Amino acid sequence: MSITGLLLIIWGYSLARQEPVVVWTPPPFTRHIAALLAVIAFIFITASYIPRNGIKARLHHPMTLGIKTWALAHLIANGTLHDIVLFGSFLAWAILLFRASRKRDAALGVTYAAGSGGATALTIVAGIAGAIIFALWLHAPLIGVRPF
Repeated sequence: MSITGLLLIIWGYSLARQEPVVVWTPPPFTRHIAALLAVIAFIFITASYIPRNGIKARLHHPMTLGIKTWALAHLIANGTLHDIVLFGSFLAWAILLFRASRKRDAALGVTYAAGSGGATALTIVAGIAGAIIFALWLHAPLIGVRPF
């Protein structure tokens, strides 16, 4: 079901891109803000996979924070209706999920392992590397848009 939903999102988004409805035109500097936020999003997402890093120890749900940051970056840099609907939906979902996850953790008394400096450094380096690789070589062929 999840794969079907994802494929429908991709299909619908690609159809909407063929006849875009411009709601607002972002100033050029927003692309730089979006690029910085995308790097931060990659670091957050990486933090969800590397054990005992300080980011996960401190923030508890870095994947959800990464999705929130990624969606916000795209909302800042894009002004078409289909971008606002897609990325706004992801942002709203991530905000609600983060809130529910924090409440669940509090109710269950969940604790997170302390992070180590080495794991945190590895998380940051891997996140930055992932962001660079995706921006320079994968975003255009997979998404159809060159970020730079």
